[in-house]
Amino acid sequence: MKRQGILNSDISRVLSYMGHTDRICIGDCGLPIPDEVERIDLSLKFGVPKFMEVLKEIGADMKIEKVILAEEIKEQNPKVLEEVLNFLKEYETGFKVEVEYVSHSELKALTNDCKAVIRTGETTPYANIILQSGCIFG
Repeated sequence: MKRQGILNSDISRVLSYMGHTDRICIGDCGLPIPDEVERIDLSLKFGVPKFMEVLKEIGADMKIEKVILAEEIKEQNPKVLEEVLNFLKEYETGFKVEVEYVSHSELKALTNDCKAVIRTGETTPYANIILQSGCIFG
């Protein structure tokens, strides 16, 4: 049995087979997930688990080189945006994570290229992020 890290076997498996530039998405409970993309459903009830809780745990186990957010988060959910940007500042440790903003409809289309979409119980608008894997050496 694992002693530390992510206990969810599906998340652990997906992260372990991701390579440089592969992507994974963390979404709120309303984000549509394409049928062809693996769905890892963590939602228990509205608000549980929270988007930021999941992001922090994934970030602790993954080298992130880029994130993609919906442009709409700036106006519709500045609180979560601030939390994401603060997380990235703490995460960077000498490495700058690129932040890209796209329309929400484009973000939804980009989920087609993700290895998996993790569904949280988050109920605030536009609490969705695509994480692009960085290289862990070199």
